[in-house]
Amino acid sequence: MADDRTEKDRPSLSRQFLPAVHGLLARPLSSYYLLIASAGLLLLIGLTMVFSATSVKAYAANGNAFSAISSQAVYALLGLVAFWICQRLPAVTLRALAKYVLGAAILLLAFLNLVVVIKGVGPLKNAQVGPISVSLLSLSFGGVSIQPSEVAKLGLVLWGADVIARKGPALGHWRELAMPLFPVIGLLFVLVGYNDVGTMLVLLALTVGLLWAAGVRLRVFGALGVLGLTGIGLLIAAASRGAGSGTDGAENYRVQRLTAFLTPLEKCDPGGVCYQLIQGRSAIFEGGWFGVGLGKGALKWGWVPEAENDFIYAIVAEELGVVGCTVVLALFSVLAYTGFRIARRSTDPFRRLAAAAITTWLVAQAVINMGGVVGLLPITGLPLPFISAGGSALVVAMAAIGMLASFARAEPDAARALNARPTPRWVRLVWAPLPPLPPPRRPVQPRPPAPKKPGSRSSVGGTKDRL
Repeated sequence: MADDRTEKDRPSLSRQFLPAVHGLLARPLSSYYLLIASAGLLLLIGLTMVFSATSVKAYAANGNAFSAISSQAVYALLGLVAFWICQRLPAVTLRALAKYVLGAAILLLAFLNLVVVIKGVGPLKNAQVGPISVSLLSLSFGGVSIQPSEVAKLGLVLWGADVIARKGPALGHWRELAMPLFPVIGLLFVLVGYNDVGTMLVLLALTVGLLWAAGVRLRVFGALGVLGLTGIGLLIAAASRGAGSGTDGAENYRVQRLTAFLTPLEKCDPGGVCYQLIQGRSAIFEGGWFGVGLGKGALKWGWVPEAENDFIYAIVAEELGVVGCTVVLALFSVLAYTGFRIARRSTDPFRRLAAAAITTWLVAQAVINMGGVVGLLPITGLPLPFISAGGSALVVAMAAIGMLASFARAEPDAARALNARPTPRWVRLVWAPLPPLPPPRRPVQPRPPAPKKPGSRSSVGGTKDRL
């Protein structure tokens, strides 16, 4: 009986585990370490999967299986540099740079769209304007390619957070949102959505996250949703007039791609718009629970279009199975939890708004990508953050993680802990400076006791005294 009573009184594994998790999360720098761990593991998985998805194709093209991964590794290194720079920048500097980053993005987008319209650049065409090579979504100069829409995401985060933080309580009035926030956002939607509706959806989600963190009233979201859906409808219709990769007079390819996931596979045309969806689904079925192993997937050998880019999640499912997909989902979940935790704990309005916007952007893009691969959402051509092959997308995403890391170090408890036991000077010079100390906590003043009603037992001359 004594042994049985001991086993019964012993706390369960969950009760032993949860306090340990809460203890780790209560540490001052837990947000910073969770962010670094989740983003770092996603980047490592991305490099592995890009090599696995491109090695066969690269070897068949030029006899070098490492050519594609070498390019991706260079961009990953540039992304780490961008992370290091951004985590060192204080909020004041980020706010000062906001309008310049957004202005540069608008100018690049305007130039890109102008060349695309004038020279009729399509999905498989390039146009040369002096030393600049222009494709449908990117600009190349001297072998360096950049997508202006990726810079627009970062610019909207910084500029939008700065504008909303400056307005403060006045944001509750509609006219404060109307100028200058909504006109600039509308201009970005048009410039980005003309060629890339998927990225425009990410900008819309980013804007919603920004306004939600600012505490804007729900009716504003209703109006924004109506305007956003109207704009998306107009951009989809514009594809029949040649917008993006559309052709004047041809069948609207945007409607086909956005509705293909609703068509059952047995009724879908395997030689048309459903080809990518069918091949990606086949790769997922091949993987099973544990996958066929890294480098052993057969469907990536040119059979899955864009296997290293927007359909790399299908390669993860084929080679690493359900287990690998679950790990990727878990890491994005940790990233989402950490980003919103940083936003909730930040006392500075700009940091809180920027952290919420960055987290919404990365998580929304990941959900749209993975939902399109598994057939739950339309295929939009968006890359999977940190994992898909791509230069400017990876660099910009790592810069955003660097900003989140800076905000995590500036949390009140983290800032006090770092300043209480400062690291050596060379570490601060090489890695990151000390964050500023938050204002001291105000002591809680005890509330004065409420006056007693006459006749109460504790009042002077009351019942107790009379007795």
